[in-house]
Amino acid sequence: MKKLLYILMVTLLIVGATGCSDDFLSASSTEKQEGGAPAYEGAILANLAAAYQILLFDSYANQNYNSLPLMSDLRSDDIFKGGGDAGDQRQLYLLSLFTSTPQELPEGLWSILYSGIARANNAISACENAVEVPEAKVNQYKAEAHFLRAYYTHWLWKFWGNVPYFEEPLTTPPYMTRQYTADEIYAEIMQDIDVATTDGWLPMSTTGSNTGRVNKAAALMLKARVVMYQKDQARYAEVTADLAEIISSSEYDLFADFAAMWLDENEFNNESIFEVNHLPEGKTWGSGWQGYGTNLPAFISPNGLNTGSETGDFKGGWGFGPVRQTTWDMFESGDSRREGSINRWNPDQYTARFQDTGLFMAKYAARVGYNPQGDTDLNYCNNLRVFRYAETLLTYAEMLTMHGQSPVGGITAQACLDEVRQRAFGAASSIPATTENIKLERRREFVGEGLRFWDLVRWGDTSQLTENLIEFNSVRTWNDNWKLLPIPQSEIDKTAGTEFALQQNPGYN
Repeated sequence: MKKLLYILMVTLLIVGATGCSDDFLSASSTEKQEGGAPAYEGAILANLAAAYQILLFDSYANQNYNSLPLMSDLRSDDIFKGGGDAGDQRQLYLLSLFTSTPQELPEGLWSILYSGIARANNAISACENAVEVPEAKVNQYKAEAHFLRAYYTHWLWKFWGNVPYFEEPLTTPPYMTRQYTADEIYAEIMQDIDVATTDGWLPMSTTGSNTGRVNKAAALMLKARVVMYQKDQARYAEVTADLAEIISSSEYDLFADFAAMWLDENEFNNESIFEVNHLPEGKTWGSGWQGYGTNLPAFISPNGLNTGSETGDFKGGWGFGPVRQTTWDMFESGDSRREGSINRWNPDQYTARFQDTGLFMAKYAARVGYNPQGDTDLNYCNNLRVFRYAETLLTYAEMLTMHGQSPVGGITAQACLDEVRQRAFGAASSIPATTENIKLERRREFVGEGLRFWDLVRWGDTSQLTENLIEFNSVRTWNDNWKLLPIPQSEIDKTAGTEFALQQNPGYN
């Protein structure tokens, strides 16, 4: 079902969807309320709506293609860059080869994520100056805003590590702030997550008119991702208990049909913990800061697909992100996740492009009727699934098996792994809950969802990323410096000569 958050439907009419400044530290257009001024509920909701809105811009904003799952998977061993040729979206080709430069990288994400932080700051400030708003509502809005700030910040932290950070509008020249270390950013993210997970502030799940809003399970899942990426072992037991709390709540379950889970009519299903709610309208080529749709389906679908009975309701696109044959081959016979995650087309069904494999990502693929108006390639309505219950189960299993945590409430790693595989095969298909099996199961489960690269980094398995695939124009060597992207040169230039001069990440000078 397609629902637009009422908070966005109503309050964006008040706030407007005007453009964001190119300056990465500029507050967004939502900064209409004087600092410290009383904030009635309408003002809080307007600022909160604007903070949510940034979730809709990750596929195309600032005239850049910036899909978060795609930007993540391009550095994995699951897909290639694809597209017309090596020079088509060259910055993405360099990203896939670990050869990004300060001048050529997906820097649109930098602007998008900082705009999200600025808008979340405004929402938090409004909550702190609430007037005539019940305490329970203020706490809910505050938790949502802190989650959003943590969410946007954690992506900057994962992509760039050592980045500027601010929690108040920068109102005096030179409108800059200092660069934090990656460890300092981690501490800031965790402070926000601790607020968002305060007992009683958010429900474990959301339904009805609140569908699509942040809930406690989403905050706990973000916490798990961040803590595990940081390898903060001091909080592993806490995270394990959090995951067990989600499982024990019985408010989530695995959706029975893996392939059908990605259809429009099955958005916000019982497996969905948090997803970005796209609508097929509003985005235009002339403006990268408006609208509700996503470009990702057009980006990753095969070029010139001959639609017909053999291709179902799938449509053609631009041919980026072809899936590697090894990704297809890793699935066992009878695993519904293979065809649910990957479309395999015959050569006569589409036009082959750069790094072609005949395999394309299916979960967010372009479909008939999903973009009926406007600049259609920018306005697909495929929702981005940020957190699924399957991740809860597999992360819990990992905590027990790979990180030595004790079971909570009698929930075992084996039971969680079995549950995921039961859905995948439609019948019991148990394998031992070993480190090797859990790693492989995560890879199979989350193809095209942007988890694989980050998993390899945090597991220390990045040697798998070195390759010499000359026939696919993919020759790359891993260096631990490549965990982080270079700070955009344009941002370094802005701060040069000031007390806030940005320092480039190691390996890029």
